[in-house]
Amino acid sequence: MSGERIIYLPLGGAGEIGMNAYVYGYGKPGEERLILVDLGVTFPDMDGTPGVDLILPDISWLKERRNRLDAIFITHAHEDHVGAVGHFWEDLGAPVYARAFTAHIARLKMDDQGVSPETVKTVAPWPEVVQAGPFKVGFVPISHSIPESSGLVIDTPQGRLVHSGDFKIDETPLVGEPFDHALWSEVGQPGVKALICDSTNVFSAHEGRSEATVGPEIETLVRDAKGMVVATTFASNVARVKTLAEAAVRAGRSVCLLGRAMRRMIEASIKTGVLADFPTVVSPEEATQIPRENLMLIVTGSQGERRAASAQLARGKFQGLTMAEGDLFLFSSKTIPGNERGVITIMNAFSEQGVDVVDDSSGKYHVSGHANRPDLETIHKLVNPQLVIPMHGEHRHLREHVKVAGAGGRKGVLAVNGMMMDLSGNEPVVAEYVETGRTYLDGSVKIGALDGVVRDRIRMALNGHVIVTVILDEDDEMLGEPWCEIMGLPEIGRNNAPLVDVLEEDLSQFIGRAGAKTITDDDKLEEGLRRVARQTTQNEIGKKAEVTVVISRLA
Repeated sequence: MSGERIIYLPLGGAGEIGMNAYVYGYGKPGEERLILVDLGVTFPDMDGTPGVDLILPDISWLKERRNRLDAIFITHAHEDHVGAVGHFWEDLGAPVYARAFTAHIARLKMDDQGVSPETVKTVAPWPEVVQAGPFKVGFVPISHSIPESSGLVIDTPQGRLVHSGDFKIDETPLVGEPFDHALWSEVGQPGVKALICDSTNVFSAHEGRSEATVGPEIETLVRDAKGMVVATTFASNVARVKTLAEAAVRAGRSVCLLGRAMRRMIEASIKTGVLADFPTVVSPEEATQIPRENLMLIVTGSQGERRAASAQLARGKFQGLTMAEGDLFLFSSKTIPGNERGVITIMNAFSEQGVDVVDDSSGKYHVSGHANRPDLETIHKLVNPQLVIPMHGEHRHLREHVKVAGAGGRKGVLAVNGMMMDLSGNEPVVAEYVETGRTYLDGSVKIGALDGVVRDRIRMALNGHVIVTVILDEDDEMLGEPWCEIMGLPEIGRNNAPLVDVLEEDLSQFIGRAGAKTITDDDKLEEGLRRVARQTTQNEIGKKAEVTVVISRLA
């Protein structure tokens, strides 16, 4: 060997579902030329990340080596694969390559962040390849729940790697390309060093169902409904949106799309030629004039998102439209683990309005976009790699996928975020461990997950907040009494007195007793006041509040 090596380094997506970012490198150790596959986001929740807008991978390692980064490749247009590309492009500066539909969505992401859409290059599918430093990369069509998904063939001077991207084996996906067994077998023919593979549904033992099986079930449901029908699904699942719309038309209903993401995806699909035909839609204004039994709304918010159309309808009204007793609401989607609470809240709100809610518990109205275990076994056989490296899964998914590879006689490699694997020899080895984590988009600013901003916010949410203000004159005498303001705390404490009055009394007594050493030293005085305020809130309401002390001295 010449001293060069192949490296694989997940910065996000290996050990979690979401926030995908995978680095491949080739060259001498420490001098490798690099490419990045996918750059996605994950979504915050009120428990762990209150107020945060988006969660992005920590790409510090890559940013420090941006002069070695030759290209960014995006496998498909789901948010957990493309959502961070606009936020990070200026930190990385490499050209972005994607197929037409994905490129269209990536350009919108760039535009949203004020980056030139010309940074995104459109690539034709395999056998076309992009030369990026020592790599030749081709986009191999694969079926998934969004149009024009691709696996990647990554050819290096030391052999071929195959990155599956998100996929399922679906020969009738309705929109996008069907899974092509012959094509994937051909990809494996020259010999494949490693298959880096989707693990999402590794625990599902039954064969995956095709998108085509959903249509007839939805059609029956819509045809038999008496009032207005409202359906939600992932906006990016263009095939499902089309299926829903066609079911409505066949049942004699007008179709109205509600939610920016829904309209954006359908427009992108038509503009890039992914959708040749889509039923005519009516505007929300027109929809208000159509009898309920002749109307179907297709709306965003399948995961219970607070601001999406389904949540707003559950709360009352959205764009002039309301639900009524006898209407039907269909979740043509699976609830992503962690989103259950938001979805159930919406279901109950609709129930209170007399709306019948149908979810996917029957399995009739949704099929997953990810490969179940039999599909994973099939792609292992077709590609026939020396190594299987699971990705796109929580730790338990990755570990199970390693077992599946082993049962098929192949070596599985468990590599989680931050674990740099050297794939050069016949035995993969951990080359080094890289610090990885999360970056929060908080408003318009990116902050580190460990910067303490969100931790402080959680503490204020849990404990409430007291502001203590003290004014001292030039002789270090207190002017008036200390005064307090409280936020997020009960006004009356255990002793039936106003909490503010008790705080001010205790703080005043503390200052009266304090010696000159404390009174003349701002740090000591602040610490003493904070301690007293926390003790008082503990005594009065049973919890220690967060305290901010403001000391003003008159010169």
